[in-house]
Amino acid sequence: MFLDLLAYAGRVAPGLALIGAGAVLARPLREPLLRIGLLILGFILIRDAMTPTGLWRLGAEAGVLWVRFTDDAAVLVGFGAATLASTAAVLRFDPGLRALVRWGPVRWRTIGLGLAGGAVAAAPLMAMSAGTGAGGPVAISLLPALLWFSLTGNLAEEVLFRGFLQGRMESAVGPVRAALFSAVCFAACHAFLASTVTDIGWPLLAFTLYEGVICAFLRLRWGVLPAALAHGLAIFLLASGIF
Repeated sequence: MFLDLLAYAGRVAPGLALIGAGAVLARPLREPLLRIGLLILGFILIRDAMTPTGLWRLGAEAGVLWVRFTDDAAVLVGFGAATLASTAAVLRFDPGLRALVRWGPVRWRTIGLGLAGGAVAAAPLMAMSAGTGAGGPVAISLLPALLWFSLTGNLAEEVLFRGFLQGRMESAVGPVRAALFSAVCFAACHAFLASTVTDIGWPLLAFTLYEGVICAFLRLRWGVLPAALAHGLAIFLLASGIF
């Protein structure tokens, strides 16, 4: 575990240092879009660097997208904890961005809507991959750590796209257009992962646009929490090998 995370940290540290310096220098600006863009850029680096370091694998077979994470539960738990801590730090130390996040009420209804959104997002790929063995099996003992990682990692992504970006754009272009904008930007930020980091291509972009629209409209109506739950559940279902 330690050597894997050390190799990963060494790969991303120089880029994160530059992005962090840019975010600090931009902090006095009243307009938050630049800081939001830098944070999204940092997240893309953190996510995409997981591929060459072997922390996850993605592929597409006959147009069917699949994803698998490392089988080291300790790495998943540690990575998820670090992501959660980083998200909390940004929210704690940047009140301007924190004010953009509309979490929504914590109620059974919103939890149910988040779970339903995750199932709807994952359903087409699960149906297409059923019985194909795409991606290979996943140990049952790994599932709790995988669920934790999926929820924490995708909470960070939803805070960025549906909390900060969509929240900022709502006041400029209105709720529906802001939702569509966040969904399109979310999918576009997977372009390098689809086209240069891997050779998956359009299936990844199509899925992320579809998932992004679901999460964006959950955020529009009910807040970031059900959107994050939907995103995390969808990735867990796709990465779990259950179907």
